[in-house]
Amino acid sequence: MTVSSDKIPTSLTTFKFSMEITVNGKAHQMSDTCTMAQLVEHLDLTGKRIAIEHNGDIAPRSQFNNILLADGDQLEIVVAVGGG
Repeated sequence: MTVSSDKIPTSLTTFKFSMEITVNGKAHQMSDTCTMAQLVEHLDLTGKRIAIEHNGDIAPRSQFNNILLADGDQLEIVVAVGGG
């Protein structure tokens, strides 16, 4: 069954789904279809040497594009800093 768009209340057509995740103790509102790679880009961490703990497990960098984040996820992101 299909419903004509003129039958859907305006409030439903403009509603955007979102989720809340926690990154390093700080709440972030994200799209409901956000991957870990998109989060890295959103946080301007693309190309940086990072490690991400996702709900207590280390996320392999090779899987960032495949890991979908969910409402309530807890992430810890560590950025490697060189020096001596």
